Amino acid sequence: MVGAAAAGNAGRGAPPEPSGGRQPGAMGGYELVCSDDAPDLAVVDLEAGVVAGVGPGPCGDDDHPKRGGGSGKRAAGNSPAPARQRLVSLDVFRGITVLLMIIADDAGAFIPVMNHSPWDGVTVADFVMPFFLFIVGVALALAYKRVPDKLDATKKAVLRALKLFCLGLVLQGGFFHGVRSLTFGVDLQEIRLMGILQRIAIAYLLTALCEIWLKGDKDVDYGFDLLKRYRYQLFVGAIVAITYMALLYGTYVPDWEYQTSGPGSTEKSFLVKCGVRGDTSPGCNAVGMIDRKILGIQHLYGRPVYARSKQCSIDSPQNGPLPPDAPSWCQAPFDPEGLLSSVMAIVTCLIGLQYGHVIVHFQKHRERIMNWLIPSFSMLVLALIMDFFGMHMNKPLYTLSYTLATAGAAGLLFAGIYTLVDVYGYRRPTAAMEWMGMHALMIYVLIACNILPIFIHGFYWKEPKNNLLKFVGIGA
Repeated sequence: MVGAAAAGNAGRGAPPEPSGGRQPGAMGGYELVCSDDAPDLAVVDLEAGVVAGVGPGPCGDDDHPKRGGGSGKRAAGNSPAPARQRLVSLDVFRGITVLLMIIADDAGAFIPVMNHSPWDGVTVADFVMPFFLFIVGVALALAYKRVPDKLDATKKAVLRALKLFCLGLVLQGGFFHGVRSLTFGVDLQEIRLMGILQRIAIAYLLTALCEIWLKGDKDVDYGFDLLKRYRYQLFVGAIVAITYMALLYGTYVPDWEYQTSGPGSTEKSFLVKCGVRGDTSPGCNAVGMIDRKILGIQHLYGRPVYARSKQCSIDSPQNGPLPPDAPSWCQAPFDPEGLLSSVMAIVTCLIGLQYGHVIVHFQKHRERIMNWLIPSFSMLVLALIMDFFGMHMNKPLYTLSYTLATAGAAGLLFAGIYTLVDVYGYRRPTAAMEWMGMHALMIYVLIACNILPIFIHGFYWKEPKNNLLKFVGIGA
């Protein structure tokens, strides 16, 4: 399941710069930053980033007064103003995504809309991974607002991505054998190489490098100026998307074979007939072929999502026995976080980066919100048009229509949370989400990766079934 909250918390703890940004590479606390040349403001409502009666905005000597701890009312105009105000919407957005991840993990088995789509189409669960990637991009724009030493920032970004990738190998590579299994260890010949944190690490690294090295110096006064200032980053995103499309629809996929172990360790061989180009079905797509060729089929995820499709399960959309006429590819390994699909994950992160630039360069709330809403609606409309004409939204393949739809939805959600929490100050209803967002990596490791349940099952009396859960009355 998706749990890419990790990247948002990596590097937490570095002190903020006096200017209100973070030290390069730090990704913890975020402020309502603005551009260096933004004018001072002293007006209220969506037209300004400050509260009535307070002097200059976030770039001046005074800043937003703290909201009243979730009281639902804006602070009085004569209240003292702190030096900085945290951008709470980042944590709330990430916390909501963490909650969706947990619900999808636990409720997906009996609520179809909370489970991943078996192939084409999207469900609520299919928005979780892109939402994490999106918010990582937003955070990077604030983390690298100023980069005094590009080589040092690059080194730190590479090391952070490596740590994240290695953590993903341990958590999702097969080292742990299940909640109720008290054994661990993995054969390196069969370790799963890709996974959620590995995808996050790749997208994080490429996006961070773009933000460190590919910035223009043009002043930003209007939304169109953002396109000019960050045109090289947009060019990278376009090249990545075009490369993905060319490989997905232009790569020839030949026939291929795989083996599975049946009852009694008997090995069965299956031949998948393809011989096609541009196919996006589960058995003959270029995404799976590239993973099989480069990573090796033994290093892919062994429980493919299409095993719940109507073609492969009589209990679809849940797992079930194979139909009598099931295709030969139904039991073949397929990694939903594979190499080619992770290429498009970079695009999602780059889109989030541009949304973060809006925070950096625009001070008025209305300007920020409008510069988020327009591209968000545009991406959603374009995604629906593409889906209508046959380029379907598909999470396992991470298609372009899926990328645009999920990024557009993420932009709308982020704009809504920003308006509710950072503009109007309603923090009490979202306090739990804020906490979850601030501890996303810990929650992902302990809950989504089952480390906490494994730990609890590891303490028992005489027999494994007599564990701590049974002791407190929950049962083994």
